Amino acid sequence: MTGSKYLKLCTAASIAALSVSLAGCGSTDAKQSGNGESNAAGDVTLEFTQWWEPELPDNALRGLMDEFEEQNPGIKVKLLSGPYASTREQIVAGAAAGTMSDVVGLDGAWVNDFAKQGAIANLSEMMEKKGYDASKLVSQVKVDDQTYSIPVTNFVYPLFVNDGLLEKAGIKEAPKTRTDFMKTAQAVSDENTKGWALPLSLEAPNGIQNDVMSWVWASGGSMLKDGKPYLEGNKDVEEVVQYIKDLSDQDLIAPGALTMKEQDKVEEFTNGRVAMMIDSLAHVNLIRENNPDLKFSLAPIPAKDGYDGKRGMPFASWGVGISATSKHPDEAWKLVEFLLSKDVNAKLCDAANAFPGNTDSEPQFVKKDEILASAFEIWKEGTPANEFTGLPVAEQLMREFDESFQKILSEGGDIPSMLKTVQASWTQNF
Repeated sequence: MTGSKYLKLCTAASIAALSVSLAGCGSTDAKQSGNGESNAAGDVTLEFTQWWEPELPDNALRGLMDEFEEQNPGIKVKLLSGPYASTREQIVAGAAAGTMSDVVGLDGAWVNDFAKQGAIANLSEMMEKKGYDASKLVSQVKVDDQTYSIPVTNFVYPLFVNDGLLEKAGIKEAPKTRTDFMKTAQAVSDENTKGWALPLSLEAPNGIQNDVMSWVWASGGSMLKDGKPYLEGNKDVEEVVQYIKDLSDQDLIAPGALTMKEQDKVEEFTNGRVAMMIDSLAHVNLIRENNPDLKFSLAPIPAKDGYDGKRGMPFASWGVGISATSKHPDEAWKLVEFLLSKDVNAKLCDAANAFPGNTDSEPQFVKKDEILASAFEIWKEGTPANEFTGLPVAEQLMREFDESFQKILSEGGDIPSMLKTVQASWTQNF
């Protein structure tokens, strides 16, 4: 089964839970300079703000933009690129000021807020106006049954394993259960190396989604019931919080977790200072580029002992939207449609090591790379899971959980009481 066909089947029921939070590791910060412009010759310049370019091979995104410009004479694309966190800040500032770029990369966790704010365009209306066949889309991120973002690429979040560190500790395979994971972390940890990296920065709290709740989803658990917060009395969540605290108490987690961001986690793994991390396929290229000699592999996130059901597989997407204040919405839509066209979407997915947003696209990377082929098998064998996407103020929910969780890790306390408090704060936002 191709990646696109499998995704279409697997995500149909979980599309409201698409996200994530995908952190970036790049260089140049995006600068918000208002939306698109026209020059004296009548050419239109579209601004496209995203965090994707730094995570792609050199010139990959620019090359696609050049291809778009060749196909659409009179339209130019100005890329505004930066790391995930700073890109989000720039887009938030643009939304507040009415200067959001014409086309923007969107994390699923941002969409509800921007849509309610009136900052991003209703793509359902635009697709109907343009006669676009939405059945070709693997997924759509909706608010009140209207599409505001379309995932262009989809990334699985498996367990990254430093094979060299495990071999040095006498461990022959990646951990399959929480007990295995604990023993592996104990075996590899010393004063220079730790078993796991956990990013809990409040500035970019997506670690709650990708690195904490992923343990819940991996064993078939949920943080919601009937679409509402379900933390109080939830044994699945309670057990995960206790498990991570146990890892922390045994000094098995990389130092600086409370301020660590996702790009910091990737750096710790790349430099061989942690043996394991939960992370996006988007960073495979980056790891290889920065440490070509690193021997690593991918595995499903370990499940709780005795669990034999399908693993919930955390995943995130690079979504795309259009500013509600764009002066060039028709041209902006052309760019969105271009990114989701069959051949272009396949090219972008090949460059990003991602699964496609177009049901007909067939990227070749899973056929050429052993590590990425294993990621595809992990994806096929699991169930896509991300319950934050589409929730109101998703990042605020993550941050509220993060604040209370940090206190548990640093000061101790009663976990059921902590979850009761977080549920009360979450409920106010639903």
